[in-house]
Amino acid sequence: MRIEDMTIIEHEEIAQSTYRLVLEGELVTDMTAPGQFVHIQVGDHSMLLRRPISISEYSVDQKRCTLIYRAGGSGTGTQYLSQKQVGEKVNVLGPLGNGFTLPSEKSSILIVGGGIGVPPLYELSKQLVEKGHQVTHVFGFQNKESIFLEDEFAKLGPTFIATNDGSRGQKGFVTDVIEKLDSQFDDVFACGPTPMLKALKNRFTDDRLWISMEERMGCGVGACFACIVKQSKDDGSYYKVCCDGPVFLAKEVLV
Repeated sequence: MRIEDMTIIEHEEIAQSTYRLVLEGELVTDMTAPGQFVHIQVGDHSMLLRRPISISEYSVDQKRCTLIYRAGGSGTGTQYLSQKQVGEKVNVLGPLGNGFTLPSEKSSILIVGGGIGVPPLYELSKQLVEKGHQVTHVFGFQNKESIFLEDEFAKLGPTFIATNDGSRGQKGFVTDVIEKLDSQFDDVFACGPTPMLKALKNRFTDDRLWISMEERMGCGVGACFACIVKQSKDDGSYYKVCCDGPVFLAKEVLV
C-alpha cells in the first residue's frame, strides 16, 4: 500500500453517468489480485473523505490500472472526479483490501455482477481465462443505457444481460437469467448490491460462492469501523469490509 499522485492517461464516459479512468503510476506494481480497490482524493481539502473505487483492470508491466465508476449528482465527489482531464494528477491510496483467490484446478465458473459491481469482475475473468477456466457471465443493469463492458466480457466467455426495464436482454434480475442456464458450476464469484448477493446466497452452496461486498467507507484501512458487516457466527463479531474483504466466502458473512 502506498500513496501516489497518479497521472490520468484516459478518461471517458462509457455509459450513462459511468466513467472509465485509466491511471499510471508505481502504485500499480503493488496490485496482486482482482477485486482490490483504491481510495481516491477526488477534490480539494473541503472533501475530506476519499472515494473507494474498485480496480477493473491492471497491468503491472505498463504500470497502468483502469477504474470504472458512476458519477453522482452535482457537488458529489465522483461528479468532481468526472471533470478531471487527461494529463492531470489524482492522489491515490492503495491498493487496498483482499481480492478474489483463483481456483487451483481448471473448473467451470459463473461470474455474476450487478451495476457498478461489474467492473472488478473484468480482471477476475481475464485471469481465470488465462489459467484455462471456463467462465460464464451474468450481469444486471437498470436499463440498456447503463450497460458497459458487455463486448469485452463476451470475448472471454458467454455473457448474459438482465435489465430491470427489459430494454436489453432478460427483463428482471440476474437470478432470472441464472434459472434458465443449463449448466453446473464449480464456483460462483459475484459483486453487486446486497439484495443480489442475498439472492445468490439463497441459491448457491455457501462454500462455493465468493462475494465482493459494496459498503460505504471512511478511512479504507480499517481504523474507522464505517464498513462493518456481521460475521455468520452468532457471537456479535464483525468484519471490516475494507481490510478483511471486500471479498468473502459467502458462508463467512451475513448479508
